[in-house]
Amino acid sequence: MTANTSMQPTATYDSAFLKACRREPVPHTPVWFMRQAGRSLPEYLKVREGIPMLESCTRPELVTEITLQPVRRHQVDAAIYYSDIVVPLKAIGLGLDIKPGVGPVVDDPIRTRADLARLRDLTPEDVPYVTEAIGLLTKELGATPLIGFAGAPFTLASYLVEGGPSRTFENAKAMMYGDPELWAELLDRLADITAAFLKVQIEAGASAVQLFDSWVGALAPADYRRSVMPASAKVFEAVSGYGVPRIHFGVGSGELLKLMGEAGADVVGVDWRVPLDEAQRRVGPGKALQGNLDPTVLFTDKDTVETKAREVLDAAAGLEGHVFNLGHGVMPNTDPDALTRLVDYVHTATAR
Repeated sequence: MTANTSMQPTATYDSAFLKACRREPVPHTPVWFMRQAGRSLPEYLKVREGIPMLESCTRPELVTEITLQPVRRHQVDAAIYYSDIVVPLKAIGLGLDIKPGVGPVVDDPIRTRADLARLRDLTPEDVPYVTEAIGLLTKELGATPLIGFAGAPFTLASYLVEGGPSRTFENAKAMMYGDPELWAELLDRLADITAAFLKVQIEAGASAVQLFDSWVGALAPADYRRSVMPASAKVFEAVSGYGVPRIHFGVGSGELLKLMGEAGADVVGVDWRVPLDEAQRRVGPGKALQGNLDPTVLFTDKDTVETKAREVLDAAAGLEGHVFNLGHGVMPNTDPDALTRLVDYVHTATAR
């Protein structure tokens, strides 16, 4: 498979999810949830018991089982490949781990030009478990699309420079402002690694990909355009020839929505802070939108969940294409039954 080959798997091409991404008429509004394969499911906790996070991402049969769990339980319209945004960084030999209750922690942060030498290219041979797992998944999923994903260069850089999670991003932004050449080189290398990771997933059978820029909301629009957008655009351009929908999502990114669309996404993910009709005005024509129920709504009663979901659907009424999702990931203490009921409600309320 090459980047010039348009991938249109027969089994998934006419799915509601892919039709919505392509801004085509759909039989119902498709639904999937960020972090749907994870800690909200008791069956996930059972199979993950005693297995470190990053190790779980390298076991193809376990990855397959976890990815399938929410599809079986909730009847969502797409599966999201079970992995983590730091998997490609670990695969190229960086010393890092995911510490429970903390998140990704890097042994030796990237702070100097000499440190960049540790960011070698990623090859398919570095992640054979990804190819194997996606092969298993596509056989099991049949007509249900599989979404591949990766962390965006800015979010990966923020972890690498800070050494772990941060609320202020003081070291990363200091590099961005104080040594823009080093910053640009760092993001460019991360763009290459990210693009290679997405290519592996697409070539193995992923029907769409999502680029997560979790921490991009920390940036002003001018800084995003100048210092981050070129790297994200490089990732999207690198996979453009495959013909699969490309989704771009960031948290707290209301002021960046237009720019994130311009970076090359076919679908722009919207968090819960901006109504979808307003998001459409900001993004402009030619893009589908994804979102955007506040994840905390799921802790309320059934009627409230349906009322708030209806508000999202009403705001999406004029969109060219809409994929229903939460405005961020499923929270760990969410009742799985609330998610199942939400999927059923959206499907029923939007049946055409």
